Amino acid sequence: MPGQDSHYKMTPSERVEALKNNQYAIEKARRAAVLSLFYPDNNKDTHLLLILRKTYRGVHSNQVGFPGGKVEPQDKDLRQTALRETEEEIGVPEKVVTVFKELSDVYIPPSNFMVTPFMGFTSETPRFIKQEEEVEQIIEVPFQAILQENNLAHATLNTSYATNVKVPSFKLNNYTVWGATAMMLNEVRDLFHKVL
Repeated sequence: MPGQDSHYKMTPSERVEALKNNQYAIEKARRAAVLSLFYPDNNKDTHLLLILRKTYRGVHSNQVGFPGGKVEPQDKDLRQTALRETEEEIGVPEKVVTVFKELSDVYIPPSNFMVTPFMGFTSETPRFIKQEEEVEQIIEVPFQAILQENNLAHATLNTSYATNVKVPSFKLNNYTVWGATAMMLNEVRDLFHKVL
């Protein structure tokens, strides 16, 4: 697994420092899981699903991410968490998703979560139903866009740990994908580059 090598390509230097200084917090982090979901569109072209989260009072407000969330007591494992949250947030039933890969954990300092990403796919075009309380927009990204070098960029943003910080990012469907999601997505990208 590319793991940290992939992650660090998309990690702002400020976050690298935060990670070095947060070993105790990392050991006590809450657990969460997300799903990198691939599916065919109506033309049988492969797409990846992302979501734009609602604006709210929290560190991940109005950010692009994968469907997913925190572990709940009824979840038997992290894979179950990713599938349950995906069904809740975008309406894709657990039973139609085939999970084929667990990716490397990513620690998110602002919210103190250790997130485990999974890769999965559906064989048919899903009927998306967004959870109105949490999801502002469903973002359908063509697979080829993830692999293209010209979609890698830098953006200057205000984050929970710094202002006017330059961050590595992806520019996908006119959205800026940065932070933990960009780190996870870059591992997905690197894995596909190895096999294609």
